[in-house]
Amino acid sequence: MLDAICRLAREAGDAIMQVYDGHKPMDVTSKVDDSPVTAADIAAHQVIVRGLQALTPDIPVLSEEDPPGWETRQTWQRYWLVDPLDGTKEFIKRNGEFTVNIALIDQGKPVMGVVYAPVLKVMYYAADGKAWKDEAGNHHQIQVRDARPPLVVVSRSHADDELKEYLHQLGEHQTTAIGSSLKFCLVAEGKAQLYPRFGPTNVWDTAAGHAVAVAAGAHVNDWQGRSLDYTPRESFLNPGFRVFIY
Repeated sequence: MLDAICRLAREAGDAIMQVYDGHKPMDVTSKVDDSPVTAADIAAHQVIVRGLQALTPDIPVLSEEDPPGWETRQTWQRYWLVDPLDGTKEFIKRNGEFTVNIALIDQGKPVMGVVYAPVLKVMYYAADGKAWKDEAGNHHQIQVRDARPPLVVVSRSHADDELKEYLHQLGEHQTTAIGSSLKFCLVAEGKAQLYPRFGPTNVWDTAAGHAVAVAAGAHVNDWQGRSLDYTPRESFLNPGFRVFIY
């Protein structure tokens, strides 16, 4: 199953690159919440949903680009949670820091996750408590790593006063900024030790990265110390959270 999902993520990445490389028009529009959506988001969504429905017809799919209503999904115990193009702002800026995110949720937990960055040609994937990285065909298991001072990874496009105050109180540390769910993956592979998030995210932004980070030995908790929960609820918004290793 994990191999099949990795292949599907690559197919979605290929569809995104058709737009990114200029072979197809970008067609940027805005959603109701003013967040951007492009032709690449829609193309990747279609590839993933079609693939998942063929692979696991009995498991429903929740994708950012066509989320089912609350009445439909409130009883879901097991479902796919998909962000076909995480980091649309980074995509539009053409900095390569965007990903395809596919996660399998079971009883509120992300038990399988794939994060694929098509420009960087890097795949992170996790299942059964293990996480791997595949870069240009070279794949190896990854795990968290302690470092002093810690490297804190922050969002490329979402800075806020709460984060600045938190970093001020943190003590000695270094920071780096990167887009999309790659922040989870930097902690998972031991390049960073902490990813604090105060600004808004949706469940599809975090589930695949969450699966990778936890399988590599990290924790993904809200600011009250509870693990992020993906049990269906009416709102798609996550609470603030942090990804950390100790």
